Amino acid sequence: MAARKKTTRKKATTQKKTATRKKSTRKKSTRKKSTRKKSTRKKSTRKYGAKAGKKVKKSMEEMKKGKLRSGRSGKKVTSRKQAIAIGLSEARKSGAKVPPKKTS
Repeated sequence: MAARKKTTRKKATTQKKTATRKKSTRKKSTRKKSTRKKSTRKKSTRKYGAKAGKKVKKSMEEMKKGKLRSGRSGKKVTSRKQAIAIGLSEARKSGAKVPPKKTS
């Protein structure tokens, strides 16, 4: 076997092209510090008391079992909204913290 000569090739040097970036012509925005007024709102208080929640919970449970009946007609209550209304009504009668009914 004949020994091969190693030939060394010179690598062609490539110049890196540097892209010239244009300076942006946008104006830098200067933020103004906002002077917020402190809110003078009243701190929110709970609209419904714990006793009212218990009454609504009880009426919901009765409705799910099928035991809740409406006032005059005595028909079975199936509506969730109606069960809540009955619970709130009972809570008002017992003196719990509940906002008054909306009048139209």
